Amino acid sequence: MSDQAEPGGNPPKTDPESLTLRARPRPVTRFNRKVLIAGAALGSAAILGATLVALDPPTFREDRRGDELYSTQNKPTAEGLAELPRDYGDMPKSAPALGPPLPGDVGPPVVDMERNLGVVPPGGAGTAFRPDPEADAARAERLRLAQQARKARESEVFFQISARQGADDTTTNPAAGQGTDRSTVDSDAGNRLALDPTRDQNHQGRKLDFLEQRVDDAVYNPHPLQDLISPYVVMAGTAIPASLVTGINSDLPGLVIAQVTGNVYDTPTGRHLLIPQGARLIGKYDSVVAFGQSRALVIWNRIVMPDGSSVVIENLPATDTAGYAGLEDEVDYHTWRLVAGVALSTLLGVGTELTFGGEEGDLLRAIRESAQRDANRAGQRITERNLNIQPTITVRPGWPLRVIVHKDLVLRPYRG
Repeated sequence: MSDQAEPGGNPPKTDPESLTLRARPRPVTRFNRKVLIAGAALGSAAILGATLVALDPPTFREDRRGDELYSTQNKPTAEGLAELPRDYGDMPKSAPALGPPLPGDVGPPVVDMERNLGVVPPGGAGTAFRPDPEADAARAERLRLAQQARKARESEVFFQISARQGADDTTTNPAAGQGTDRSTVDSDAGNRLALDPTRDQNHQGRKLDFLEQRVDDAVYNPHPLQDLISPYVVMAGTAIPASLVTGINSDLPGLVIAQVTGNVYDTPTGRHLLIPQGARLIGKYDSVVAFGQSRALVIWNRIVMPDGSSVVIENLPATDTAGYAGLEDEVDYHTWRLVAGVALSTLLGVGTELTFGGEEGDLLRAIRESAQRDANRAGQRITERNLNIQPTITVRPGWPLRVIVHKDLVLRPYRG
């Protein structure tokens, strides 16, 4: 009945089961479980066998078929060993006498220097060195004084008679002197600018002096090599760590105190403590500050040890932790004071102008001009005073710093 056409001429209906929306998926291919188990077992057996072979220690077989090429029976003996005694019975009865003990590794240079300078120890030339820090410091001081005395004897004369003779000739013949001076002045004026700040803003004369300076024809350094006079020395180039105890304000000059924050040992060996942590540094700072300057110049004059001993030092400069000269913290350029002075000067001028009306007589005009002139002068004086105020540099207490040693410091070991 379904195959027959429906009344009205419509085609017959199709069975819904025969209609498919998508293609049939491919069947899944699966591995055989037995094959996977067998492969895993074979792989595990191979890994286990390789592990056992790797862990098995190797066995070395001695090959006795080869002949020894190097004779191990006859051992060569050094020629110098044959002359030495074989036992204590062959030792000589009198052992060589040793010399007097010397202060560390610098003993021979100290002895040579004393002989060259003619310095005799307090006990005589044959007095033996003793490991006494105070005696070593006294010996170093005697050597330093002897060196200074030798330099004073060998130094040249500091004045010349030819210059004085030339001055006398000029005094005797003033005409010749005037001619020479006039020609010199004319040539200098024609070759360079005058060293006047108003005419030479870029310091061209100073640059010309740098270009025309005398060439040093010396090839060799005139200063000889200096030997170490004491093992307890802090040599030049050492940086002593410290921090400020008192603050710095550059409005007034004053003293400054700092405290050493790290132990300082001797430079040659680094084993002897010379400046302990906690030592005080006494110094001063420069209160003269140029315009635009932002760093305070600080120098140190004395070191006070915790045990009460002290040593005077020659103006050791202070730097920041990076080694830059001076200390920089806070800078007050007094800008608001300058602005207030300019504003006050302007208000004085404007107030004087607005005090009088447009219609004024000769008397009022004279009073107004005089008041304007006085107000302008007062404003200029206030502004000039504010411009002349130098910047104020302030460094707070506790600021870290470094003290650069530029001359060797001969000290004694700290026993505190």
